[in-house]
Amino acid sequence: MQAAIKTRYGISPKLKEGYGGIFEVSIDGTTVYTNTTTYRFPTDEEIFEQIDARRS
Repeated sequence: MQAAIKTRYGISPKLKEGYGGIFEVSIDGTTVYTNTTTYRFPTDEEIFEQIDARRS
């Protein structure tokens, strides 16, 4: 996913290590995806939609 974001938007996402299998995506400090409710890893498109919504 990190490479897909860099390719599409030209930005380098930062990894913040967590614990217990929790995976979250935050944009400007706001959590836009967490697997604590979906129990799965997000698709690139799901994250792209969140990035696009924040950039508009």
